[in-house]
Parts: sequence; structure tokens; C-alpha cells
Amino acid sequence: MMLGWVAIIRLGLVQMCLGAIVVLTTSTLNRLMVVELALPALLPGLLVGLHYGIQITRPHWGFFSDTQGRRSRWITGGMAVLALGGFGAALGVVIMQHSFAAGLALSVVAYAAIGLGVGASGTSLLALLASAAAPERRAAAATITWLMMVAGIAVTAGTVGALLDPYSPGLLLRIVAALGLGAVALTGLAIAGIEAKVEPRPPEPKAKLREGLAEIWAEPAARRFTVFVFLSMTAYFMQELILEPYAGLVFGFTPGQSTSLSGAQNGGVFLGMLTVGIAATGFGLGRLRSWVVGGCLGSAASLAAVSLVAQTGSGAALIAAAVALGFCNGVFAVAAIAAMMALAGQGRDRREGTRMGLWGAAQAIAAGIGGLAGAGLADLLRGLMGSDAAGFGAVFLIEAMLFVLAAALAVRAVAPGTRAPRPLAGEG
Repeated sequence: MMLGWVAIIRLGLVQMCLGAIVVLTTSTLNRLMVVELALPALLPGLLVGLHYGIQITRPHWGFFSDTQGRRSRWITGGMAVLALGGFGAALGVVIMQHSFAAGLALSVVAYAAIGLGVGASGTSLLALLASAAAPERRAAAATITWLMMVAGIAVTAGTVGALLDPYSPGLLLRIVAALGLGAVALTGLAIAGIEAKVEPRPPEPKAKLREGLAEIWAEPAARRFTVFVFLSMTAYFMQELILEPYAGLVFGFTPGQSTSLSGAQNGGVFLGMLTVGIAATGFGLGRLRSWVVGGCLGSAASLAAVSLVAQTGSGAALIAAAVALGFCNGVFAVAAIAAMMALAGQGRDRREGTRMGLWGAAQAIAAGIGGLAGAGLADLLRGLMGSDAAGFGAVFLIEAMLFVLAAALAVRAVAPGTRAPRPLAGEG
């Protein structure tokens, strides 16, 4: 039995919980370390890079769920580890105010836990979608679940931004604890009973991860797409750790305001994904390759605008540019994800989880490298250029150039005839 629309939406709630916890580490906690604690941007870049680096284990999680079944246990268990890691990361920032060494030690453990939690839960969730959703529904399932994830990110960032002013360490810990407990509870309710409705597949005897990866890497389409994912996600994540510090240091945004800026940007991501979902998935307009290329080029133009608004000093102009960036990021991302879901079900059978794990690992490595490179370059160029605005702006322009290269690569990585299939009516 294939997953129906209600089950797909329930799985989207899990994606929403994942995004809600992770956004605090890449926005609020990052901003607090760089601005309030006056630490180099490279430090949160290294910590976030650690949690992405840990996600190189994604192929293992996907392979385990392919060969052992019971994806639900990896989803719920991973969410619990993620929630603990999120609270530990917030506590680490608070402790840094009094003991940098102790706070850093706790942060390293916490960010490693975040990486393990996201890898186990997120990869198993995507594998369940790819294997149990009907082929005609995979693109729509990708759109729905990612829309819900981005909605969770945007709502969380905006709500936390409003609740966090005036900032206090105790308030931060209470907010993060409540969010983590809520995410674990909602995940348990959302996933309950879903896998039991799907026709079980017997475990594959004597299967080995290395053999599974080798078989997938031998597929030209999977190999090209892996390279595209790596380059595009490097560009995508370079701004993740520097936009809020940029807003605080150059435009004078408070912690609550900069977190709300992140919420506005992710609201733009939501609108971009919704646009592709309605136009491509709902009405079959355009090919996925066109949406991917257009989203990459639009992201490049928006990054140039983010860089140039520093000359105006206008916070409103920065918000508008960030929303435009989010919109174009959303267009590119959901089209690429829909192509990924389609490719996951192709090639050798019973390898959906391993394929999603391979691409997830490529994305995670790129995210770690991109975030770290963005933060490190920002520190370096701010010092060399003697200006926060010029240093940050130069990094945004470098990221824009990477998006142009990703657009060129997408022409070969995404099959020209790939369309987002229209969703079927009914529950099925």
C-alpha cells in the first residue's frame, strides 16, 4: 500500500520539527556568539560545520533503513537526539558567558548530537517518502514536506525573535527546551502507525554499504546529480551563518530583529517553494531543470542586492533583499528536491534510502564547507578591508558567483525532460 496524502502531510510535520530546531543553531545561537559574545564568526562556523560533517553518516542511516526496515524508529530516535543536542547547544552559549572552555566543550558535544539526530531522522524520513509514495506523488510529496519544513523554520525564527526580546539566558533556555519537547512529542504522534500501513519489504541478505554505494555511483545520472548537489548547496549555505551578524554589525539589528530577519527570509523560501509547488506540481508548468536554473540565477542576483544595500544603511532594504533571496532559494531548492525524489526511485531497486543518504551526505558536507567558508572569509575580509560592510559584502558576491556556476552545472545534472508530475486525486 502506498502512502496517501494525509500520511504524507503527517510526515511533513516531522520535517517541520527538524527545521524548527536546526534553525535556532544557525540563526539565533550563531548571532549570540558573534555579536553578544563578540566571538569570531569562524567559531559558530566550525560548530555548525561539525554538525554537518557528522551527517556524512547519512548513507549509513539510509542503508540501515533499506536493509533492516523499521524506518520509524530511526525517525523518532533521531528527533529525540536532535532535541537534546539543540538544548545542549543553547546551554553551551549561556555557559560561554562565564567559562568559555566549558561552554565550548558542551557545544562540541551538542552540535555532534544535532548532526547525528538530523542524519538519522531526516534520511530515514526521506527514504520512507521515496519508497512508500507512489511515483506520481513523489514530487508532490517533496513539495509538501519541504513547504512544511520551511514553514516551521520561518514560524520558529519569527516567534523566537519576538519572544526573545528583551534577551536573557534563562528565557533562551526555556524557549529551546519547550521547542525540543514539543518537536519530539509531535514527531511521535505524526509517525505513529504510518509504516505499518506500508507493505513491508524483507531485509536484503548479506547487503553491504560499500557495495550499495558503488552500485549507485556507477549510475551516471546519480553521479552527476551528486556533484550538482554539492556545488549548489555550498553556495546555498555560505550566507547562512553571516546574514544575521551582518544585520547586527552593519545595520544595528537587535537579537530579536535579526532572528526575525531570518524568519522573513525563510518566509520568502516558503513562497518560492509554494510557487513551484503550484505551478510545476499542481499545473505541470515548466520543467524542473528550468526552475532549478532560474532559482540559482535569481539567488545570485539577490545576493548581489544583499551586498549592495549596505551602502544605503536601510534595514527595510536589507529585509526586502533577504526575502527575495529566500524566494529564489526556495524555487531552486524545491525543484532540486523534486528531481532528487524522482531519481531516488530510479536505478537499482531497494536503494532509495542509500541514494537519499548519498545526496544527503553531499548536501551536509557542502553545508559544512559553505558555512565555514562563509564565516571564515567574512572574518578574513573584514580585517583585510577594514570594514564590516565591505567584508560581508564581498562574501555575498562570491556566493553569487557560485550560484551562477551551479546554474550552469544544472543544465547537465537535471534531465531536460524531467517534469514535476501532477498529484493524483484521492487518498489511495
